[in-house]
Amino acid sequence: MRSVTYSMGVSLDGYIVGPDGDFGWTEPGDDVFRFWIEEIRQVDVHLLGRRLYETMLYWETVDDQDPSLDEATLEWAGLWNPLPKVVFSTTLSSVQGHARLASGSVAEEIERLRAEPGEGEIAIGGATLAAEAAAAGLIDEYRAMVYPVLVGGGIPFFPRDERRVDLELVETRTYNSRVVYLRHRVQRQ
Repeated sequence: MRSVTYSMGVSLDGYIVGPDGDFGWTEPGDDVFRFWIEEIRQVDVHLLGRRLYETMLYWETVDDQDPSLDEATLEWAGLWNPLPKVVFSTTLSSVQGHARLASGSVAEEIERLRAEPGEGEIAIGGATLAAEAAAAGLIDEYRAMVYPVLVGGGIPFFPRDERRVDLELVETRTYNSRVVYLRHRVQRQ
């Protein structure tokens, strides 16, 4: 069965954006950007909430002929653009690129995607969407790219639903940019 992964940058105090909506502190150094490139290679489909979808629209417009863009940027865009995406939104009426609006709940979409053939991951982006999937017990791995900053509030990486989830640490990495990657697998009973 295809794994469902939730992976995002997070502050040391547990937020994906600060109380003012800023997430500029998550801009990746070269080493972290290389990690994201390698991670996206493992993904078959990406589920996004509206805010993350709108943030990521930049990549749909990257001009691969722009001489100011470096090789890594072009490589990321080349992987991201053709990747199928499912956008969850109650306010959007259309989406661009290789995206479609979700027709069902997060649980229904994941169930449908897991039933399709494929070996790559089903990635979730966005804390609100991930919280819905977590509440339904559908996340298999949490992958946090922890930045050395305290933002004091904002949108939390982990859902605040007061339920216990036992995790197994399966990988850690420390990057030159002082960022620490933590990969945890959900332990199922």
